[in-house]
Amino acid sequence: MASHGIKDRVAIVGMGCTPFTEHWDKGLDDLVLEASNEAFASAGITKDDVDAYWLGTAQSGMSGITLAGPLQLQNKPVTRVENYCATGSEALRQAAYAVASGAYDIAMAVGVEKVKDSGYQGLNAFPVPNDGTTRTLTAAGSFSMVAPAYAAKYGVDMADLKHTLARIASKNHYNGARNPRAQFRREMSVEQICAMPPVAGDLSVFDCAGVADGSAAAIVVRAEDAHRYTDKPIYIKALSFVAGNGSGLIDPEYDFTWFPEIAACAVDAYAQAGIEGDPTRRIAMAEVHDCFTPTELVLMEDLQFSERGTAWRDVEAGRFDLNGELPVNPDGGLKSFGHPVGASGLRMMFEAWLQLRGEAPEERTISSISGERNLALTHNLGGYPGEMVSFISLLGPSLG
Repeated sequence: MASHGIKDRVAIVGMGCTPFTEHWDKGLDDLVLEASNEAFASAGITKDDVDAYWLGTAQSGMSGITLAGPLQLQNKPVTRVENYCATGSEALRQAAYAVASGAYDIAMAVGVEKVKDSGYQGLNAFPVPNDGTTRTLTAAGSFSMVAPAYAAKYGVDMADLKHTLARIASKNHYNGARNPRAQFRREMSVEQICAMPPVAGDLSVFDCAGVADGSAAAIVVRAEDAHRYTDKPIYIKALSFVAGNGSGLIDPEYDFTWFPEIAACAVDAYAQAGIEGDPTRRIAMAEVHDCFTPTELVLMEDLQFSERGTAWRDVEAGRFDLNGELPVNPDGGLKSFGHPVGASGLRMMFEAWLQLRGEAPEERTISSISGERNLALTHNLGGYPGEMVSFISLLGPSLG
């Protein structure tokens, strides 16, 4: 049975987001404080006004004290959550459901990761005992298999597909170059990216998201209370989460050209939001989990933005560009920000917050929001092809 959802019952009334970069001069406490204080200020409240907190972090802290310490919270419940790369989104989902249940009036979700001076490039993926069927490839190696599988299934010349993947990376770097919070703020042409040597399969470094430190935060309240805190609340239309069972690793029918968990998550999210038929008639922008360029390509089909086997054509036609019909990753995505695991999902929501409220910088403001086509989608995935979790939110500036 799918979720009944909480459409229009909860609103985001405050958000904050640090720059995502190599914060050699800041610790985890500094990042938490910066994002949280910005969120408090935008909602016009203090830390004491918040009834309960949810902290999303993968490996930067092991309890609620990780947040309660730097904020110096007194007698507040703080729940630490982790769900692969969807950790920040999971914190928001739980905070929102807690408010919708009536348990709390005001809740806050904070996502943070501090990894750049930890001694590891990214997270320390410790080995967990298993039954021997788990993957043995790196993340880049696993996702590199998507591109040749897609090319073979849909009859796309691999050279042409590599051009499409480079166009995805170039698009996201173009957007990130216009975002002061992004780590990588340099435009990269398709030709420059195509000239890069491969590092995993056919993927180059510029097909892969980087690593960063960062934090983002959101404050949620009941929808009927939203205007007490802001004159431009953002209403939650859907929060969908699907956890796969890992069977793709041993299923000979799984062909690496789609992510079943994401396709199922999209169906559930659209049902929660009351979207029937073509979702792009309602969705004006999307922030998606572009951990690797082939990932963004197949996400366009799993999210029903493109028909199966046609997303590469839509990419080449500029449909998902900043000034395109459906801008995807207008903030620059993981490609430009890097991926501090606990914070990325909330960073995506922060971009939706800016765009839906008309507060994005002029050079990065999208023009696709109009009339009933006024929803933003955010998407996180965690894991690898064949063993994945998926999160999708739908957000809008008005009720109904």
